[in-house]
Amino acid sequence: MSLFIPTYFSPVAQYAAIYKSDEITFELEDNFQKQTYRNRCYIYGANGKLALTVPVKHKKSTDRKKTKDTLVENDFPWQSQHLKSLQTAYQSSPYFEFFEDDLRKIFTKKYNYLVDLNIDTYLFITDALQIKQSYKETTAYEIDPSIEDFRHLSLAKKGVSVNMDEYTQMFDDKHGFISNLSILDLLFMEGNNTLTFLESLKF
Repeated sequence: MSLFIPTYFSPVAQYAAIYKSDEITFELEDNFQKQTYRNRCYIYGANGKLALTVPVKHKKSTDRKKTKDTLVENDFPWQSQHLKSLQTAYQSSPYFEFFEDDLRKIFTKKYNYLVDLNIDTYLFITDALQIKQSYKETTAYEIDPSIEDFRHLSLAKKGVSVNMDEYTQMFDDKHGFISNLSILDLLFMEGNNTLTFLESLKF
């Protein structure tokens, strides 16, 4: 059993850890942090690494806000922008067309809570990869968990050191290989080989 923060179309390293876990638990009682994968992912755009950020509502009070209570700011057309960015970046990739219809459902469904969006991206990926995996949710913050703790994989700023082999990416002839992008990058480029790639990753 392993502990994770539910993040937005999580990076490859997080899905490698998820795939290698028999059962996962999502931490829902932590405090929301900026500059993490909770509300952003990175894809390979024509100009290199591109951030897709989900806008969230910020309270005026100084009280800490739990991730599970974080609201999505839907006054901005972020969903149509993210879908368009993905289509522009990957429409000519080998496997994008196989997942586009299911992906579109996420970008046409209204989300009030960030955690619901992130769980849906997890369910999309596990379905796409045909991973039969159950998950639990915490009911209290795990200060010193007795299970394997992968919550640090949600940090975008500090980065995570991963021994990752290169795979063909859309614009690597211009900008070279970019490691640990969103799992979408790997899925759209490698398709059924994604699981083999995740299995090979070493932390």
